[in-house]
Amino acid sequence: MFKKYTIISLLIASSVSLGFAENTRPKQPNIILLLTDDLGWQDVKCYDLDEPSPMETPHIDALAKRGVMFWQGYSPAPTCAPSRCAIMSGNHPARAQKTHVVGGHPPLPRNKHTTMMDPWYSGRMPADELTIGKVLKQHGYTTGHAGKWHIAIDHHAYPQPGDVGFDYTRAVRGARKGMKDRLKNFATTAKDDPFRLDENGYPYHQTNVDALNFIDQAKLQPKPFFLYYATWLVHTPIHTRSEELLKKYTKKLKIDPANLPPRDQVGQTNPYYCAMVEELDYYVGKVFDYLEKTEDPRWPGHMLSENTYIIFTSDNGGMEGGRSERYTDNAPLDRGKISAMEGGTRVPLIITGPNIPKATQTEVMANGLDFYPTILSMAGVKKPEGKNLDGLDLLPLLTTNPKDPSLVIDAGGKVRDTMVWHFPHGVALESTIRIGDYKLIQNYDHLHAENTDEFELYRLYETKDNVATRVDLEESNNLYSAMPEKAQEMHGKLKESLTEMKASYPYYNPHSRKGLTNKEKIPVVNSSSIKGDIITAKFTENGTKLIKAELIYTLNGGESYEEWYRASAHIKNGTITCTLPEGTTHYVLNLIDANNFLVSYPDLKGKYGKGNPYSVDAIQVKK
Repeated sequence: MFKKYTIISLLIASSVSLGFAENTRPKQPNIILLLTDDLGWQDVKCYDLDEPSPMETPHIDALAKRGVMFWQGYSPAPTCAPSRCAIMSGNHPARAQKTHVVGGHPPLPRNKHTTMMDPWYSGRMPADELTIGKVLKQHGYTTGHAGKWHIAIDHHAYPQPGDVGFDYTRAVRGARKGMKDRLKNFATTAKDDPFRLDENGYPYHQTNVDALNFIDQAKLQPKPFFLYYATWLVHTPIHTRSEELLKKYTKKLKIDPANLPPRDQVGQTNPYYCAMVEELDYYVGKVFDYLEKTEDPRWPGHMLSENTYIIFTSDNGGMEGGRSERYTDNAPLDRGKISAMEGGTRVPLIITGPNIPKATQTEVMANGLDFYPTILSMAGVKKPEGKNLDGLDLLPLLTTNPKDPSLVIDAGGKVRDTMVWHFPHGVALESTIRIGDYKLIQNYDHLHAENTDEFELYRLYETKDNVATRVDLEESNNLYSAMPEKAQEMHGKLKESLTEMKASYPYYNPHSRKGLTNKEKIPVVNSSSIKGDIITAKFTENGTKLIKAELIYTLNGGESYEEWYRASAHIKNGTITCTLPEGTTHYVLNLIDANNFLVSYPDLKGKYGKGNPYSVDAIQVKK
């Protein structure tokens, strides 16, 4: 009898213990990083300032009420690829030498008229980079990617998600595939329509289905999942497959969709773009709803949302427009994508999850670089030994007091009050630094660009007791002349930071038709030769000292995704020498003089692209 009751008691105890274990929150949470494409700070309704946004974003607004909404959230860069690489790797774009899209080609001017040219920058994130995907996979996570990738020269170029730690990846454009005529051939309810409208009138979007399918399958495994959902919305092409949505915003904006205002028209004027923002909201809303309504198999009796962190943000600020059409208006912020001004880098940022307070808004600065260390903290994973991380862990802030900036600290215990952006590209050609309430902009082409000073200083806020009062978000009141000492102090810190990261800077174009001082004194290469793997070139200075020489080379000249790299060269007694890396097929020598002119040898004069690679004009290595 005793033995029987003992066994029964043990079974009951075991059952109670098992039930308790089943009702204990899983140690490692699920994590979703939802990165939208070109979504501006003022495109989301809950971020309304001044003029109300015409876009309707009820699902994103509801997400903000379930967690912490950052009013001072930033992207690592003002364009997509460098931000994506920075988020995946944790490395600042300047440190990674990945500061703009595409890249991986010899430096050359955009055209003969430009006074400056971009520096060399990498075409991609290295495949051996210890990405957040790799680390989470090493620590028991099922890792998935859905949507846009673009951390290389092309969307399909190496490395792909499967090369850097993702178990699952799918990157079809879905409903974002281009339309031949955006005023015709809208989606229908026909079963054979690949973009058939659902019961709510929204087009079928394969990318969102892929994200939901990953979650649906991953949740069944006895381990947590990490989903990197990178939407194609709201990037170009600017169109919607929903005729009703287009009609809705055409009526709301009182604008003819066949005759849109030009790019310089202020305000939200594009019904296609507004429809795209609402589509984005609808699709991500389906993901949020799924988490709210689906039980977590690892935690019976609880929904997936109860043990899932969501980071919702954008890769850069809103794209203002194309050549003839305005897409969005980031006002009151200045400019947009492709500029390091506030409109190009300030983005929506909402974070929800376990132990994060609901309906909380904060003025604490945050950056996409912070996601890597924050996700590690969420997962309970220590920073890998030797891994550089340029961002900081936001989880102590999120779970303790989201309004207290003193909770965002570096390894030395110092409170962060500074952020740096480096964008030496295009017409922007600028670096910026934010320290507290002030922001400094350094313009590299200040000598020749019209109405451009070398430095601009703005006070964005006046912050007291963690309460930020808006002062000049528009960056319209340049304080440089009134506060030169502060500007110089900030410039010193900007220079220090960029120097530590070994940032690259733009060069003057010796072929510019503008009257650039000293361009007639540029160095000239007289001859070059190769012996074994050693390149030797003789040069003449012509009045200006040669201070630097570089080898720009490729291992796959003439192939698809031709990719170029950079190596240092030595200067001595009128001779440049460098070692040719094994496997080099073509190369170019770059000479930089004391006046910051860049001279290429051989001279790169053509227009390059598919069918006309850079290797056409480079020196070919004979095998």
